[in-house]
Amino acid sequence: MKLQQNTRLALFSMLEFAADPKRQIPAAEIAKKYAVSSHHLAKVLAELSRVGMVQSVRGVGGGYRFTGNARRLTLMDVISLFEDVLHTETGQSEDTPVGQALASVLSEIDEIAKASMSSITLATMLRTIERQQAASTAPTPPKK
Repeated sequence: MKLQQNTRLALFSMLEFAADPKRQIPAAEIAKKYAVSSHHLAKVLAELSRVGMVQSVRGVGGGYRFTGNARRLTLMDVISLFEDVLHTETGQSEDTPVGQALASVLSEIDEIAKASMSSITLATMLRTIERQQAASTAPTPPKK
């Protein structure tokens, strides 16, 4: 499943917010961390704010704050805001038996990806990130 830049930015941002839900994080901080335009990120954050996943806090020390439930909010909840997950691409090659078979397999793969993304919560992702960070910083045993 290939995700648009807006979708990836939304996922990155939501994981940043969910990691520290009480903290207000400025858009510029996230933009800098992921090396993206703050103007572009602001559009993504505006959509997340519009649907109530984050709250926009204006003024000095402002930013965005997580308002969701990390144990219930799934990757698909975020992805579906920016991607047309119900639409499966079709092409002219589906007029042939080979094209139809390939389209069927690709459609099944899309459905599996959607089901997987629908079962992975932000809390699960945060635990995965913590495990990966711990593994990367753990000292390696000396070679014999």
